[in-house]
Amino acid sequence: MPKMIVSIDGVVIKEVQLTKDRTTLGRRPYNDIVIDNLAVSGEHAVLQMNGNEVHLEDLNSTNGTYVNGKAIKKQLLQSGDSIEVGKYRIKYETDSAPGYEKTMIFKPGAGGLGPISSARPSEFQSSLSGDSTGLAVVQAAIKVLSGAAAGREVPLTKVVTTIGKPGVAVAAITRRQQAFVVHHVEGVAKPTLNGSPVGTDPVALKNGDVIELAGTQMQFIHS
Repeated sequence: MPKMIVSIDGVVIKEVQLTKDRTTLGRRPYNDIVIDNLAVSGEHAVLQMNGNEVHLEDLNSTNGTYVNGKAIKKQLLQSGDSIEVGKYRIKYETDSAPGYEKTMIFKPGAGGLGPISSARPSEFQSSLSGDSTGLAVVQAAIKVLSGAAAGREVPLTKVVTTIGKPGVAVAAITRRQQAFVVHHVEGVAKPTLNGSPVGTDPVALKNGDVIELAGTQMQFIHS
């Protein structure tokens, strides 16, 4: 089944299976693939599936739709094509391959971004990315310290864990052999590590470190 893998700066944000004849992409929440970024038009593009073929059509968007670096109006997609919408990259795949597991889901709350146990498709779902060898070599997890989900632990079993809300605040925790690092991906509000701001350069994590992202505190646990 064809799928679209959405990423920004190399960090996977979401994965969407194409199951309908017509799949819309844009900034407005009623789209099938929602990208909440001002560079993306409200109704930016549409994917039309006919049998095994998928055509991508730009809907007169303000900033255009690009496939493999070239602006398009309508184009038949091939597996592996890279679609560019604003700063986002969307990889089109048709072959079955190890996917991305959902881990933490956030939505705006009174105290910032509060983890919840389920969400509608329009709400942000962060993802884990990795290959078939991405099994947990070391035991590590993120423990939520504040909000309604305080006390919940999320194992870090894949290569990359992204948390946050696109356009607001996104951070990534990456496994590097026996160590883990955290860095800022997107948004004005940068994460902090033990009270110090974290930029785009990866910062090493150690057991007991406290990460705060848009009002939600999480503790890194590494045994």
